[in-house]
Amino acid sequence: MSRYSKKKAKGVILPIVGLILAVLLGMAGLVIDLGAMFVAKTELQSAVDSCALAAAQELDGAADALTRATSAGLTAGNANKVKYQKTSAAIVDTDVTFSDTLGGSYSSTFVPVAKARYAKCGHATSGIAAYLIQMVGGPTSTSVAAVGVATRTHAQSTCPIPIGLVPKPATSAPDYGFATGEWVTVLYDGTKSASPGEMGWFNLDGSKNANETKNEMAVGYCNSKVNDTLGTPGAKVAVDDQWNSRFGIYKNNGDMTLMRPDFTGYAYTSTNWPSGKQAYSGSSGGTDPTAANFKAKRLAYASYADTSTDVKVGDTITNLNMKGGYKILAAPGSTGDFAKLGMSRRLVIVPVVSTASKVLDFACMLMLQPISGPTVSVQFEYLGNAASISSPCTTNGLAGGNFGPMIPALVE
Repeated sequence: MSRYSKKKAKGVILPIVGLILAVLLGMAGLVIDLGAMFVAKTELQSAVDSCALAAAQELDGAADALTRATSAGLTAGNANKVKYQKTSAAIVDTDVTFSDTLGGSYSSTFVPVAKARYAKCGHATSGIAAYLIQMVGGPTSTSVAAVGVATRTHAQSTCPIPIGLVPKPATSAPDYGFATGEWVTVLYDGTKSASPGEMGWFNLDGSKNANETKNEMAVGYCNSKVNDTLGTPGAKVAVDDQWNSRFGIYKNNGDMTLMRPDFTGYAYTSTNWPSGKQAYSGSSGGTDPTAANFKAKRLAYASYADTSTDVKVGDTITNLNMKGGYKILAAPGSTGDFAKLGMSRRLVIVPVVSTASKVLDFACMLMLQPISGPTVSVQFEYLGNAASISSPCTTNGLAGGNFGPMIPALVE
């Protein structure tokens, strides 16, 4: 090869090396930046799935179902972090939509509300930095989008609270002798056993340990099935803190983000609801100026003290005496704690229990009152069999049953 040809060959190498480096840099950027997009997509998918499940849980056909579903969806969805867990998912009201069929037309104001059965949460996250791709002419940032759709379906197993409903004598499914709206007494003193027509403590895991009852009230037990044999704890069950947190009532060390309230803490006793029935959706017939049914108070995000945060005001309404350090109430109103942190925590699933402590079925009940003392009995309101498609109670569990309680499940 001539001297000229060698010099020419050497002159070509630099552009080739530069081209190869550019290609390699582009490939590395593609791998790294696409990996970042994949992480962002996964994080966002978790957020919208959580949003859809929480929203679907509230679709019970009631007039305020979409309001509650949107609030629950936003609370659950935005508890998830995106962008490498650095910031909230930032899901907004208009990202939560509803329909009567899976493939139907979705709207945040779907009508009729009674037929809304599917909740969809969709959101896009932008500003995901493309650190390397931009060096070879690509965009400086990218965005990802995710959609989750959920509905309510029957469950094989479910997550009730550790309190059982004992059927009335000579009765059977679906209501076991109880009328919708009827108030049922819970014997809070664990040394006493519930009689037919009453409610009592039953450990869902079959044990008789009082600490297990407390844990099941706090974190739940999601493997309950028909025919399970339950345990009967004999000692006083110290579940006060977890129980009262559902009403937005806390001690000084109570953490609302861990022990989240219902959408309302307004309580019902014979003082402010003298009819002693149908507190969920009925009329009290009483004279208490704060009195309104649970659905109305839920829409208003009312506290135990209605529009106040003073526990003593709540005691005046209910004639209870919340001793034991309960001094803090969740803030009421559309911008308060009930609206921001609320979940459906007072509409609960309870097992219907036979005389042999076996689970016969599951009922939907409304928790009416906080616990004001270690020997004070409290009451629930019976709202029907939990398997009803219109049941206001929805819990978690394993989907796939044909007749069990209603639970939220992802369908898309």
